[in-house]
Amino acid sequence: MLYTVKTISSPHNEEIKQLARLVQNSRERRKQGLMVLEGIHLAEACLATPQPPHRLYLNEAASQHAEVQALLARLPASVTLIMLPESIMAKVSALTTPPELLALCERPQPPLPAADASRVVLEDIQDPGNLGTILRCAAASGVRDVLLSKGCVDVYSPKVLRAGMGAHFVLHIHEQVDLQAALADFTGRTLVTYLEGSCSLYSQDLTGPVALVFGNEGAGVSQDLLALADARVRIPMPGHAESLNVAMAATVCLFERVRQLEARAAC
Repeated sequence: MLYTVKTISSPHNEEIKQLARLVQNSRERRKQGLMVLEGIHLAEACLATPQPPHRLYLNEAASQHAEVQALLARLPASVTLIMLPESIMAKVSALTTPPELLALCERPQPPLPAADASRVVLEDIQDPGNLGTILRCAAASGVRDVLLSKGCVDVYSPKVLRAGMGAHFVLHIHEQVDLQAALADFTGRTLVTYLEGSCSLYSQDLTGPVALVFGNEGAGVSQDLLALADARVRIPMPGHAESLNVAMAATVCLFERVRQLEARAAC
């Protein structure tokens, strides 16, 4: 065991108060350039990257679990491990059931995407579950770059991280982007999902560089971004639904792209 181990037993400890603020407050997380991972799965995903957690808070009640022990065996020497009573973990975490651990990691600063790199563009997505699901689908479909407007919910909030299921650690996530400028510089085709779009998603060639743009859950894509679209596409809905949830719409679009790429590769 090469990593440093400490124990904190008081809920009034200043470090515990600061940890609670990080869990609860997006402004505090942005200010410190940190994210908080809750649970083994996210910590394992982070450990698989070149940028491991620098601080890990372990629930003493779960310290002997086999999965926890396996994770601890992988910790680099740079990590500080802090043991916490379950009662403190319960007060700090946002989860109903206290997690096995919390990990503090730096928010990544990925390189800007190439001008012709396919990307997902998100304008003012507010629901953490929607954002996390879109990230998960982007990762699964092979689109690496995701651009978020300043009006999006904090992409590194605990809720979005849980919904993303590790997707954050395989994507290049670009926060607080001027989407108009980014799309103006993009050399591929820009497709905006639009309920009143003039063409079907399935009529579009998605095999080349493409920016798939999705808007706010209530307002949709703004007129400024609609004006930059090469095509305003609709997802055909022969049934009786009025619209699709934005995460569902993103999933349909992303995997239509996968289908087209697979079909082209098979020819």
